[in-house]
Amino acid sequence: MSTRRKARRPSSRGGRPRLLSEEVEQRLVAASRTGVAVELAAEMAGISRTTFLRWMAEGRAEVEARDAGEAPDPELEEYAALYERVRTARATAAARAMANIRRVADGGIVTRVTTRRFRDSVTGEIVEETVEDRTSPDWRADAWYLERQHREHYGKDAVVAVEITGLGTPAGDDEQPVDLSALAERLDKSLFAVEYPPELEDGSVVDAEFVD
Repeated sequence: MSTRRKARRPSSRGGRPRLLSEEVEQRLVAASRTGVAVELAAEMAGISRTTFLRWMAEGRAEVEARDAGEAPDPELEEYAALYERVRTARATAAARAMANIRRVADGGIVTRVTTRRFRDSVTGEIVEETVEDRTSPDWRADAWYLERQHREHYGKDAVVAVEITGLGTPAGDDEQPVDLSALAERLDKSLFAVEYPPELEDGSVVDAEFVD
């Protein structure tokens, strides 16, 4: 049996209005849609980080309780609605950011459009020509994505597994001492092989196929 904490809100009868007003909610959702940190979203709405996190915790608990089949708690309705709206807003921000990262990785973003007019030497007609400058694919955007979305394989702390074979143990023989020098050399070559290609002064990347 799950339990839910009751929301404790100041009374709306006289005095100052309750903290979770419609304006505050709109500011929180708008800020979350940009993808800013929780602290900044709370600051933009004029509330404390602690208050924002408490509202979200109460809203999440209410949503999860409803998903589990419990009856809705009217006192937590606004917190549940806030939680859903903020969660959707932050997911939208993340999807938009990821789409931009993919665009940079794939290249082809138009950076400049140049249009010129000239007279064709053969027909004598005025011809208009438009040239677009586009970005080249950038492997660093892919690296950023892999490092964060697949940490177990591509993160900075990922473990590189190396299969050690043929280092001084001929087939059919008993165990032989491993040649540590040969092992170190193989590891060095293996690790170097997965490094990203070097970058030139102009920002371009050397094709690994042409690197000795």
